[in-house]
Amino acid sequence: MVETNSDLLYSRIYDWFMMFMIFAGIFPLMFRTQNITFWLMDFASGICFTIDYVLRWITADLRSKRKPWVAFLIYPFTPMAIVDLISILPTFTVLSSTFKIARVSRLLKIIRVVKVIRYFEPLGIILAVIRRQSKILFTVLSLALFYVFVTALIMFNAELEINPETGEFVFNNFFEAFYWSACTLTTVGYGDFYPISSTGRIISIISSIVGIAIIALPSGIITAGYTDELNQRRDKKSKEKTIEITNNE
Repeated sequence: MVETNSDLLYSRIYDWFMMFMIFAGIFPLMFRTQNITFWLMDFASGICFTIDYVLRWITADLRSKRKPWVAFLIYPFTPMAIVDLISILPTFTVLSSTFKIARVSRLLKIIRVVKVIRYFEPLGIILAVIRRQSKILFTVLSLALFYVFVTALIMFNAELEINPETGEFVFNNFFEAFYWSACTLTTVGYGDFYPISSTGRIISIISSIVGIAIIALPSGIITAGYTDELNQRRDKKSKEKTIEITNNE
């Protein structure tokens, strides 16, 4: 089914409206205190999410290549449908103070941010790229975790100096060394753990240099995949537009 320009316009309007409601739903989370305005924003966004969930479930067969009854059956178990359902649960706290299951509503509301992926095309493209390049990205992630583990193990056994400020080892346990290694790999450098011996500092230098190369790998993969995805979507839209013009003639 080829979408017309009016269909695309209505779709964009709906997407931007839902984006607005998502931010209206998470805006109160930026404040400790609550008031009637925040309550109304939460209530309105929750109702919109509920209606959106029901409409998507009803029309699940239109967006699926499966048989209609199969599409209706499996839709609630799809990842985004689960996210939608979780984001709706806090609404029951607003509607009824006796709905005890949703008492963790403040945390559940944060899940609403994930809904942005559906309505904000650039994020959707990146998600599609991650899916397509999942094997390569998983390999890079495995390499990074392995490097963090090995570096932490080396540092934990090489840095045996006593920190003069605390009178204890620089790394009291392996988790602290692992935490330091992860921070060094990502070049974050919080400074709460750092080697004080010459050997430890040399290891830290090597870890930082290699870490830059490892961190750069997924950036290049995602950038290349993003460009390919844009080109494919552009070609698809061009073909659909050509078909639409041909049909109109």
